[in-house]
Amino acid sequence: MKKKLIFNLSFLIFNFLIICGLAQAQTTISLDSAEALTLRRHPRLRQSDREIEEQRALKRGSFAPANPDFLFSAPTGEMWAPGVVQTIDFPNVYRRQRQVAQAGITLAERNRAVSRASVLRDTRLAYLSLQFAEAQVRQLTYQDSLFRALRVATERLFAAGEVTSLQRISTDAEARQVTVQLQQATEDRRAAQRRLGLLLGQPTAPLTTSTDLRRSGPELAQTGGALLGSLPAEDSAALGRSPTLAAATQNVALSQSGISLVRARRTPALTLGYQNQAFENSALRYRFQFGVSVPIWFWTYRSQLQAATARSEAAGYQLQTQRLELSTLYQQALADTRKFSAALGYYEQTGVPQSRAIISQSQRLFRAGEISYLVLIQSLNQAFTIQNTYLTTIRDFRQALIELNYLRGE
Repeated sequence: MKKKLIFNLSFLIFNFLIICGLAQAQTTISLDSAEALTLRRHPRLRQSDREIEEQRALKRGSFAPANPDFLFSAPTGEMWAPGVVQTIDFPNVYRRQRQVAQAGITLAERNRAVSRASVLRDTRLAYLSLQFAEAQVRQLTYQDSLFRALRVATERLFAAGEVTSLQRISTDAEARQVTVQLQQATEDRRAAQRRLGLLLGQPTAPLTTSTDLRRSGPELAQTGGALLGSLPAEDSAALGRSPTLAAATQNVALSQSGISLVRARRTPALTLGYQNQAFENSALRYRFQFGVSVPIWFWTYRSQLQAATARSEAAGYQLQTQRLELSTLYQQALADTRKFSAALGYYEQTGVPQSRAIISQSQRLFRAGEISYLVLIQSLNQAFTIQNTYLTTIRDFRQALIELNYLRGE
């Protein structure tokens, strides 16, 4: 009866601690709200917006003829007269310049999509990290309360001569170890709060998530299994909406339009002038003049064409490299998703129910005097190890899904 009273008191203390912890003032935020705030405030997206504006401004200046030449000449040798000469490229050159500018705008927009996907991935990972830290604190708080009660009970039983010194030392060591782990988990939670707060523009806010990570396990197992069943077999089809791959593809298009621009600039240009070409007493002194600007410095254009071609080939190899890297990352994320999906199914169906049964039955058998303190501690450690591994599996599964969706452009 004495042991039963001690355990009942310990569980009342534990419930009181949980209620007090929940009563602390915190700022609860959902994942959707966190994503929306990050997309509005993250400087990387603002930078991408300015880069798009830069490219649009360059497009407005794509029709850029050479500056006119204002000069003074004395065609008759009697007086100096002002004149103007303007060189104008063929329309094909300006059309190519406009195409290059448009390709630059599209590339900036593709890069913004890459930045947006990266920001969302970072936000989801930071939110998951806070969820995991909170779940660990709750789990270790329960463990700490239970082992504190065990340590108090052991001290009383040792004083009464009912347990040995080894049992007393073992219980105290386990209780202190759990306390240290709880302190570490609390610090991890603070770090996760600050990391998420930095992304949201609220670095000092006492943030807390709106969903308990442990309770999301059954839904995660269902949605993860459905996603794995709907994925295409080929990597090329799965990565068809990848923003990173789209940006690399657009970079190839930009480099190819640069080749067309260099070739267009190798054509002659028109020269128009309006100058004094007569004597002072002539009835019509100022006359128009026409000419052609011939690109005779062939080595210059040849070097520019070689550079543009090399740039295009480099962009093509970059696209191939990007596709290879993304395929590798996709296969790894897919393997991790399948692996953690199977592990989560085990813990949902077998592991977690067994851990709960171990905790309840070990306490019941100990109160009945059928098992010793050491067996009780070993049983509790086994059960808590299962539950902690269950939390880690949920976190790892979510991380794999986040990476998989990021690579797929979701």
